[in-house]
Amino acid sequence: MFRGRYQHTIDPKGRLSVPARFRDALAQYDGALVVVPNDHCLEVHPLEEWQRIETKLREQSIFNPEVRELGRLYISRAKDVALDAAGRVLIPPDAREHAGLSKDVTLVGGGLPQFEVWDRSRFDEYERTRQERLPSLFERLSSLGV
Repeated sequence: MFRGRYQHTIDPKGRLSVPARFRDALAQYDGALVVVPNDHCLEVHPLEEWQRIETKLREQSIFNPEVRELGRLYISRAKDVALDAAGRVLIPPDAREHAGLSKDVTLVGGGLPQFEVWDRSRFDEYERTRQERLPSLFERLSSLGV
């Protein structure tokens, strides 16, 4: 699980240093990762967790148009990457472009088995414009027994 926010930079070669706490969470995996642009950010999944998503998708009917659409629009953007010995990930140029990432980024761990990489100013704007939703989200979680 990934938890917390960290501000980092992407170097000119497209490498992102993963925070030590996230590297600790990744230690249970072999360093193989999958990055996929989604929802104005870049999702970073340990390969093992990503494969669970793909397995669930394969269990669905190939004749379901939503399954095919999900494959075309989301799964097909996924790229295999690896955590190097220095704790960095090389983010492919097209993935950076799709997610709108340049230099200054915020890594966001929301307690899920993946974390997100946001353009720092885009995440600041996202948080600013959605902060008022937090009480209703708490109510929703309460109704789910959380």
